[in-house]
Amino acid sequence: MSPTVFRERGYRFFFFSREETRMHVHVYCGDGEVKYWLEPEIELARNHHLSRVQLRQIEQLIEEHYDELTDAWREHFPT
Repeated sequence: MSPTVFRERGYRFFFFSREETRMHVHVYCGDGEVKYWLEPEIELARNHHLSRVQLRQIEQLIEEHYDELTDAWREHFPT
């Protein structure tokens, strides 16, 4: 299961249910996919085929939706 947190500007922001415990988000679009760590700070973990422009757009969206992403993570992965 990979719950979608939100979609914006052609990007899908989601989690994989069975993955590592460090807080992160996956982002998919038609051009490729990235993974960003959310803690201890927002940081690119992995990039598959997205441009620097796309990475900047995604980072901006992560910053704008940071609380929504971290709240959704905590709800989906209760400790």
